[in-house]
Amino acid sequence: MSYQYALYAKQGHIAYVTLNRPEVMNALHYEANVELGEIFHDFSTDDDAWIAIVTGAGERAFSAGNDLKATAARTASGAPPPARRAPFGGITSDFECYKPIIAAVNGYAMGGGFEIALACDIIIAADHARFALPEPRVGLIAGAGGIHRLAHQVSLKYAMGMLLTGKQISAQEAYRIGLVNEVVPLADLMATAERWCSEILEGSPLSVRLTKEAALDGLQYSVHDALRRDRESRVPRLLGSHGYVEGPKAFAEKRKPHWTGR
Repeated sequence: MSYQYALYAKQGHIAYVTLNRPEVMNALHYEANVELGEIFHDFSTDDDAWIAIVTGAGERAFSAGNDLKATAARTASGAPPPARRAPFGGITSDFECYKPIIAAVNGYAMGGGFEIALACDIIIAADHARFALPEPRVGLIAGAGGIHRLAHQVSLKYAMGMLLTGKQISAQEAYRIGLVNEVVPLADLMATAERWCSEILEGSPLSVRLTKEAALDGLQYSVHDALRRDRESRVPRLLGSHGYVEGPKAFAEKRKPHWTGR
C-alpha cells in the first residue's frame, strides 16, 4: 500500500509505520492524519499483523506535532473545516486496538508527536531525542490525549511541571522518570525496537492482547473490580483459545509453541 505522507510496510508479524514528512520535521496536517488513520485501521484488522513499530523519517525528528503552518494556511484561505475529524497520528483518539504498538523515537517528539508516543505501549528513544508538550506557548492545549496520558504515566507533580511550562526533557530524563523503556544510539534504534518485538512475539498473541486490554481497562477500577472484569470477560476468551492449549503442550514437549493468534 502506498501513501503520500507515511510509509507502511509489513514483515512477518510486524507492521512498520513511518511518519514521512521530514521536510517539516514530520509535522502532521489533516491529510497526513487521514492516511495514518487508514494505516492503523488496516493494522488493527489484519490478523497476520501482531505488533507495530512507529517511527519518523530522517534523523532529526520523530514528529514536531501539529503542522501549524498548514493549519494557518487553511484558515487564511477561508477553506471550510474538514468534513470529518481525523484522529491525530491515527491512534491518539477514537482508536481501540489491543495489539502492542512500539514508538521508536528518532529525534524531537514535540506536541502531537509526543502525544503519538504516549499513545504507544512502549517507547524506545534515540539518545538525542527530546520530548515536550509546548502547546500553551502557542495558545493551544495538548488536546490529543497528551495532558491525560502524561498525568497517568508519570508522577502528577512532574507531569504538571512539563504541562504548565511546556519545557523539553531529554531522552535520558524521560528514561529516569519511567516514560521511556530504553535509550540507545540512533544507529541501534530500529534494531532495538525489533528486539522488543521479538521478545513480545515469543508470547501468545491473544495472551499479549488480553494482557494489554486488562492493564488499560484496569486503570479506572480498583484491583478487586478489575479482577472481576477479567473473570467475566477476558478469562473466558483465554480459555477458549488455541494458545491456551498450545502453550502448556509446547512446554511439556520441550519445544517452542506455534502460535496462531487465535
